[in-house]
Amino acid sequence: MSAAFRKAAKSGQRPHRERAQPASRKKLGLLEKKKDYRLRADDYHKKQNALRALQKKALDKNPDEFYFKMIRAELQDGVHIIKQPKDEVTPEQVKLMRTQDIKYVEMKRVAEAKKIERLKSELHLLDAEGKNPNKHTFFFDTKKEVQEFDIATHLDTVPELVDRVYNRPTIATLQKETLKGATDPAHLKKLAQQRKNQYDLLKQRIEREKAMFVIAQKIQTRKDLLDKTHKVKVKKETTNGPAIYKFKFQRKR
Repeated sequence: MSAAFRKAAKSGQRPHRERAQPASRKKLGLLEKKKDYRLRADDYHKKQNALRALQKKALDKNPDEFYFKMIRAELQDGVHIIKQPKDEVTPEQVKLMRTQDIKYVEMKRVAEAKKIERLKSELHLLDAEGKNPNKHTFFFDTKKEVQEFDIATHLDTVPELVDRVYNRPTIATLQKETLKGATDPAHLKKLAQQRKNQYDLLKQRIEREKAMFVIAQKIQTRKDLLDKTHKVKVKKETTNGPAIYKFKFQRKR
């Protein structure tokens, strides 16, 4: 127990406790209170001592002194940046790494292509967005036949199934067998959403497979550029394709 608390206890007074600074305001610095003058003074003197030590160190520094950071550092926008040493790699090692990169990307592309084929076999591209709509042309001899034409009668099915491009049984089949599959509108809507999600996944995989093919081509181009053969750039590199170079023909024995 401190002396202040013992004195307050003897006099019968209630000891006074100072309220601590809220944690949310600690970032604003010390409280501007009379009781904090010593803390603020100590903080100020600590900073001043640090500044004086840095000034003394700068004055005592020998301008002719050499240290290795002088040749490994440079000043960029007022900030000293230390240059990182470059890795020493031979051209043969670089070619080997490029080859391994190409093999890895090609392996991932082939795996993606197999998944695409499996999805296509499951979906059969039914009602896919962006797919060219199927066209069924009917020929007639007279205008009267065109005016009296009924597509449901011509296809021998019920009008409710005319808009279907798949699973469209005839009336004779419906009389013999029950309609297979979902017929509830809510269930049909749910199946349509699931089918749409599958098509979206298929589209993403196709785009990923194309991107991997482009990456493999760009890596192969960079690998070919390691050869010390005279070459001329014909076309710049784009997001959809690698740069095209024309190499000088050399006859090899």
